[in-house]
Amino acid sequence: MAITVSEYIVERLYEWGIRRIYGYPGDGINGVFGALNAANGKIRFIQARHEEMAAFMASAESKFSGGLGVCIATSGPGASHLLTGLYDARLDHMPLLAITGQQARTAMGGHYQQELDLASMFKDVAGSFVQQASAPAQVRHLIDRAIRTAYGERRVAVIVLPNDLQEEEYQEPPRAHGTVHSGMGYSRPRVIPHQEDLELAAEVLNAGSKVAILVGAGALGATDEVIQVAEKLGAGAAKALLGKAALPDDLPWVTGSIGLLGTEPSYKLMNECDTLLMIGSGFPYSEFLPEEGQARGVQIDIKADMLGLRYPMEVNLQGDAAQTLHQLLPLLKEKTDRSWRQEIESWRADWDRTLEDRAMVSANPINPQRVAFELSPRLPDRCIITCDSGSCANWYARDLKIRRDMMCSLSGGLASMGAAVPYAIAAKFCHPQRPVIALVGDGAMQMNNMAELITVAKYWREWENPRWICAVFNNEDLNQVTWEQRVMEGDPKFEASQNIPNVPYHKFAELIGLKGIFVDSEDAVAGAWEQALASECPVLIEFKTDPDVPPLPPHIKLEQAKAFASTLLQGDPDQMGIIKQTAKQVLSRILPTSNDK
Repeated sequence: MAITVSEYIVERLYEWGIRRIYGYPGDGINGVFGALNAANGKIRFIQARHEEMAAFMASAESKFSGGLGVCIATSGPGASHLLTGLYDARLDHMPLLAITGQQARTAMGGHYQQELDLASMFKDVAGSFVQQASAPAQVRHLIDRAIRTAYGERRVAVIVLPNDLQEEEYQEPPRAHGTVHSGMGYSRPRVIPHQEDLELAAEVLNAGSKVAILVGAGALGATDEVIQVAEKLGAGAAKALLGKAALPDDLPWVTGSIGLLGTEPSYKLMNECDTLLMIGSGFPYSEFLPEEGQARGVQIDIKADMLGLRYPMEVNLQGDAAQTLHQLLPLLKEKTDRSWRQEIESWRADWDRTLEDRAMVSANPINPQRVAFELSPRLPDRCIITCDSGSCANWYARDLKIRRDMMCSLSGGLASMGAAVPYAIAAKFCHPQRPVIALVGDGAMQMNNMAELITVAKYWREWENPRWICAVFNNEDLNQVTWEQRVMEGDPKFEASQNIPNVPYHKFAELIGLKGIFVDSEDAVAGAWEQALASECPVLIEFKTDPDVPPLPPHIKLEQAKAFASTLLQGDPDQMGIIKQTAKQVLSRILPTSNDK
């Protein structure tokens, strides 16, 4: 029985193991949607409110499932809307397949409506594989090669389908010159370095007396191995944001996040170590790593192009993190001197007290740190946390303590606003039995995340566990950029660009059938979290937070202090508030604990 090209595509995707596709319809891709409909649910289509959000969902699908995220869009604007979400996957090394429509082949080159040069447009984000189909017998190898490339290179792949081709009768490639006969199947290889390279790495690590470890997303599947290495070497470990779930925070030698959003003990760890072991991380900010020449370095990464990129490593090991560490462990010597480890643990203990003191400082009306601090001990087992870009990422990075078997992520390399809610939606489809919590700033909610609450309202009743929470930090300010203007540029807040409207997000949630909770008192924060976590339907909690609480970096440099002073000299519109809150944060460890005034 003859089938169309679109029907063949759906069946081939199913045979490759694809069970969900995120997207938005349009006439340029109608053939494939018709085939999805005729397939009677073999592949589930998840309807987002916008193609960018669908691409974010596909990126998150890859992150949270370990498989291949797939998104679909129509021609023209539908295809161009995908780009931001595709770049999110590209910069975080996630395999993703995007399928888009295109105008009819006979119209191409004719300045036709919604005709874009999609192959050129996608070339940067999908440089490893972007192809436009031109004949029925071609689509078999396009699908096979796109998926295999996405998996094998951990990259984005794109297939463009002219709308007239989608309706044509499918034909297998003939046994003739100029045809390609592809097959399915991919299994990740076992990638480990040569023994002599492992021995060189062990020599470096064994020689160090102050070993620091930095883990990223590449270490997410190597928790046990990283712990064993750290225990043998008496090392401390810092975490890049994408590696937040790689090590549980109840280990006293885990110093937390690194970088501008990082912790003071992570800053000290990097500045005082004599040896650095970096595992599966592309952390970009070299100023937070050891000074060049200070430490000997060993790096492990599955991607060769990430080796030796952030710090001049003495030994570069290309390989899977868990397997490489497993091979390295027998070569490492147990360090008997634990003075370095003890110092790290004292830094961490002191920092924990600092975080609590800062979180409990009063603000007007709510200290945003308090929101994350109160959530942390209440996080359900095996929950998934997503976070948006902005000042909320500071509190996510520092105040949330991750336990074993939790998952968390955000837009790392791209650091895009608007990813938290689509990430949380995809997380729920990947793991419907797990509680999911999204932390979002009001800027990202207004940009695009409010609309995706409608997606939650559309699907939540089918989730095995209905606990899905979106926490909005409403401070009427694009707060991270406001503070960057003050501290990095020495400029006062530019109200025209930074002030945003006050929106009753909790009421919008109620309007579409979700539960809304509004919190404008610090004493009510803990109870609001408990109420939301006990809810039997999705919840939006709106916390009215103080924009003047500074997201203090782990170390204030002289130029930052000078820039901040310049801001105050010029006169900031929120000057009194930021002086008051900055003083409270800096002095929180020495002020009386009842500093409520």
